[in-house]
Amino acid sequence: MTCTLGISAFYHDSAATLVIDGRIVAAAQEERFSRIRHDPGFPRQAIAFVLAEAGLRLDQVDHVAYYEDPALKFRRVLSTAAVAGLSAVRTYAPVLADWLTTKRRMDREVLRHLKEMGDRADRRIEVHGHHASHAASAFFPSPFERAAILCIDSVGEWATTTLWHGKPEGLEKVAELSFPHSLGLLYSAFTYFCGFKVDSGEYKLMGLAPYGKPVYAERILAELIDVKPDGSFRLDWTKFEFIRGEVMTGEAFVRLFGGPRRLPEAPLTEREFDLAASVQKVTELIVSRLAKTARELTGERNLCMAGGVALNCVANGVVSRERTFERLWIQPAAGDAGGSLGAALLTDRRQRQVSQRELPEAVDGMSGSLLGPQYSAEQIRAELDECGAVYQQLSQEEFDHRVILSMEEGGVVGWFQGRMEFGPRSLGNRSILGDPRRSDTQSTMNLRIKFRESFRPFAPVVLAERAADCFDIVEESPYMLVVSPVAQAIRKSVPGHQAQLTGIDLLKVVRSDLPAITHVDFSARVQTVDSERNPRFRALLERFHQRTGCPALVNTSFNVRGEPIVNTPFEAYRCFMRTNMDVLAIGDFYLEKAQQPRFEEAVDWRETVPLD
Repeated sequence: MTCTLGISAFYHDSAATLVIDGRIVAAAQEERFSRIRHDPGFPRQAIAFVLAEAGLRLDQVDHVAYYEDPALKFRRVLSTAAVAGLSAVRTYAPVLADWLTTKRRMDREVLRHLKEMGDRADRRIEVHGHHASHAASAFFPSPFERAAILCIDSVGEWATTTLWHGKPEGLEKVAELSFPHSLGLLYSAFTYFCGFKVDSGEYKLMGLAPYGKPVYAERILAELIDVKPDGSFRLDWTKFEFIRGEVMTGEAFVRLFGGPRRLPEAPLTEREFDLAASVQKVTELIVSRLAKTARELTGERNLCMAGGVALNCVANGVVSRERTFERLWIQPAAGDAGGSLGAALLTDRRQRQVSQRELPEAVDGMSGSLLGPQYSAEQIRAELDECGAVYQQLSQEEFDHRVILSMEEGGVVGWFQGRMEFGPRSLGNRSILGDPRRSDTQSTMNLRIKFRESFRPFAPVVLAERAADCFDIVEESPYMLVVSPVAQAIRKSVPGHQAQLTGIDLLKVVRSDLPAITHVDFSARVQTVDSERNPRFRALLERFHQRTGCPALVNTSFNVRGEPIVNTPFEAYRCFMRTNMDVLAIGDFYLEKAQQPRFEEAVDWRETVPLD
C-alpha cells in the first residue's frame, strides 16, 4: 500500500488530499476547519482530517507532495520586482523579505509544520509545478483514457495558461503562456475595478454580466489584451497596476472606462453591469479559441479543465455547446485547493511507476467530490443536544416528505447529509434548498438567508435523465460547472412593459416555469444528479419530482455571505439559527425553526464575519 499526502498552501484555498494506491481517499480545504474564508495558512486541520479518515498517523504516510515549485516562483517574484522599479520599493520590500527567508524554500516550511505535527525526521517533500498539479487534477480523475487538458488561472510560478496532452502513460505539456500575460489577472482586474474582492469576487462579476451589455468588449480587445486566432494573447501590462503589487488597476482604467473604480458595497451602476458583460465576453472568446487549439494540437475528442478560470461556468458552457469536443470534464476543485490533489496523484503515479489508466472507462474518480468529513447519528445528536435543539428523528421517507412539504409552502431548508464536498460548490450534502417554481424563492434566499447581494443567481439541481426537459444541456454536469440556457419549453414570454427594464429591475421579470433558478439572460448553472454519485440527494429529488412533477430544486451553499460552507453539525445549527431558514434537515434529524429555543450570541455574528 502506497500512501501519498498532497498539500497546497500559503497563497489561498489551502487544502490537503490523501491518495492511497491511486484512489482519492479524502480531501478538504483548511477554511472549512479554521472558518477563515480562502484560508492561505498551512492546512494542519485538513491534514489531520484526511489522515484520520484513513486511520493513519502522519509518520505512516509514504510520500508528501507539494503543489508548486517555490524556487521557480521566487525567480518570477524577483523579476517582477525588478520590472516594477524604484516606485514599488515600499510594496516589494516586505514581500522580498518573506521570500528571502521562508517562501523561497517553502518545501522546508512544509517540513517544519509536518514535524510539529509529529512527522518522522527523514521526511522529504516532492515538489511539482503549479500547472502540472492542475493538469494532473483534471486528467487523472477524469472519465477519459486520453484527453486534451486546458489549465487557465492567474499565475502559478510563471505559467498562466497551459495546454497538455493526457495519455495513459502520463502528461505531456503542449503549449504555455507566461506571466504577465494572464486571463485570470485580466478578469481579476475587472473584479477589483467593479468593487469586488480579488480571488473571491470573480464569481460575482460572472453573475453580474447578464445585467449588462458588452459595450466595452472591443475597447478591452483594442487597449488591454491582444487576442490571436489560436486563443493566445498578450496583455498590455503597463495599463494594469498588479506588477507594482498593491492594487489591480489605476489611472489607465479610469481613463478607459470613464471614471474611478466602484468602491466596495457602493451601489451598482450601468457601467459595472456593462464592464462585467464585456470582460465576460472577452473571456468566453479566449477560452473558446484555446479549446479549439487544444483540439488541433492533440487531436483528442475529450477535454479536461482546471485552474481558477475553469470555475467560470459560463465560459465552460460556451465550450460545451460549441461541441469542439465530444465530452468536457472539469475538476470540481479547479482552483488552488485542487492543486493538493494533483500533486498527490503525480507523486503517487511516479512512486508506483504507473503508466496506464486505473479507473474503469467512463467513470470519474472524484466520488461526486464528496471527500470531506461526515458525522454519525450519535455525533449529530450530541452536538444538537449541546445546543439545546428540539428535533425529531424520522424515517427517510417521512423525513423527505416533511422537507418537501416545507419547500412547497415557501420554506427554505438547510440540508446536511453525508460527506462534505471538496471544492467551492455545495453539491447536495452541505446545501440550502428551495422550491424553484416559486417566484419569491430567489429574493427570500438572497436577502433573508444568505444576506448577500440581490443580483446573484441561484443554481438548479435536476434529475440527470430529466435535465433536457428543463435546460438546453448537451452533456452531464455533475459538479455544477457548466451554465446552460433554460429550455424553450419552460420559458415564459416577457410582457412588453417589462422588456424595457434594465439593471437590477430585470429581477422583477418571471422568465420561466422555474423562476427561482432562471437568470436574467434565461441561463442556469446546472447540476445533474445521478444515483451513483449521491444516492441520498437523488432520493430527495425523486420524491420531489413524484409529488410535484418538477425534477429540479434550488441549491445553494450552506453558509452566509463571507463565511465558509458549514462543516460540523454545530456550524449547521448555528447557521440555521442565525438566518431565516425554516427547516434544518441534518442526518435523519428534522428541526423546525419555530420549535427551537431562543438563540443568543454575545456578539452579532455579522460583526465577526468579514464580507466577501
